[in-house]
Amino acid sequence: MAAADVPAVRPGAPPGSALAGALRSVGMSLLPVAAAFVVGAVVLAVTGWDPISVYRVMAREAFGSTARVESTLAAATPLLFAGLATAIAFRGGVFNIGVDGCFVLGGLAAAWLGAALTGLPGWLLIPVCVLAGMITGAVWSAPPAFLRVRLGVDEVVSTLMLNFVAIGLASWIVNTLLLAQGTANSASSPVAPQAELPGLGGDVTLGLVIALVGVVFYGVWTRWSASGYELRMTGLNPAFAQTAGISVPRVVFQAMLWSGLVAGAGGAAHALGVVHRFVDGFSPGYGFTGIAIALLARNGAVGIVLASILFGALASAGATVQLFSDIPLDIVDVLQGTIMVFAAVQVVDLRRRIRRQAA
Repeated sequence: MAAADVPAVRPGAPPGSALAGALRSVGMSLLPVAAAFVVGAVVLAVTGWDPISVYRVMAREAFGSTARVESTLAAATPLLFAGLATAIAFRGGVFNIGVDGCFVLGGLAAAWLGAALTGLPGWLLIPVCVLAGMITGAVWSAPPAFLRVRLGVDEVVSTLMLNFVAIGLASWIVNTLLLAQGTANSASSPVAPQAELPGLGGDVTLGLVIALVGVVFYGVWTRWSASGYELRMTGLNPAFAQTAGISVPRVVFQAMLWSGLVAGAGGAAHALGVVHRFVDGFSPGYGFTGIAIALLARNGAVGIVLASILFGALASAGATVQLFSDIPLDIVDVLQGTIMVFAAVQVVDLRRRIRRQAA
């Protein structure tokens, strides 16, 4: 299974149809969100809550002030990386769910170097740590990519299993080799002050800018470059791509590596900008939320940004609402899960129509 886009406008269509196609695409992306909020409203009503009041409070806590917007953007930052990493693989026709493992190991590598290379200046140390995270994520993605390309092993199984291996390996390392002296918590030593990503206001750091630059690059690359065209064609119709002279195994392998690289960069940004070390339980499942974001965005760059902000708002507002009211935090899980279900259903239908048109 992989997500893909359908051309919104046929060649030779009237100019006005471009706007209609874009609006239709936006509307289709919003359908899972609307359906999820309807389901959430039913759940709230059945359990004795006023849905409108609850949603009003959540909207206020997510966007009601500058500080709340900053919290939402901070929560959306790791999701941008995770959503982008997942979308790259989906574009290439591979359902990579190993983003979480790459995120964790990328964060571990960055935190380790950030605490070890204290003699380097910040302008050099930060890029070194981020690069280490990127390389680690790409290396961790290489085995399932090889298994898929050479042996036909289902990447869903291999990447899912490697997630557990990555989390277990990182936990063992941080509790043995990198455990900070004098602490009972499963945490590494703090990174050097010059390794911390600069803040941009509130909890927002330079990691947000890095993520947005990555999304912009992705959008331009997939739309205007030859390799981006190969990626899209491979995801849409591998048989046609192979017939057209595109090396499908090469494109799939590269898509997996790029996906791991972006996820590793996200882990590095999270370690340097938010946690300032590596801790056991470093990722609360960012990689799996990234699947929902990529599905909801239909792999589009603008959609990734909007979907990440949506999930960031749900996470930020949910945590705040729980502190100051009796509204159950579980409603956030209901909304996120329902969005993912409806988005997945929509993508399955989308793929069916693509194959029918290609037949």
